[in-house]
Amino acid sequence: MSTATITSKGQITIPAVVRAALGVEAGDRIEFVQVEPGRFELVASTQSVSALKGLVRKPTSPVTIEAMSQAIATHGAKAR
Repeated sequence: MSTATITSKGQITIPAVVRAALGVEAGDRIEFVQVEPGRFELVASTQSVSALKGLVRKPTSPVTIEAMSQAIATHGAKAR
C-alpha cells in the first residue's frame, strides 16, 4: 500500500507507483470521486473530448427538426 502526507497547504504528492498505475504525469488532471461517506477513488481524467469521437453512431438517415421537436414533445409530456 502506498501512502502520502498532506502538507500544511493541503497538498499531497501522489507516489510514483500510483501515478504509473493511473497513467498520469505532471500537468494531468485527476478526479476524486466519493464512493461512500469517507471513501474516495482517484480517477485519471486525462482524455480529451476528441477521444470521444466515434462513440455514438451517425443515424442511417438524417433526422429533421420537426421529428426532433415531435420526439421532445412526446417524451417530455410523458416525463411530467
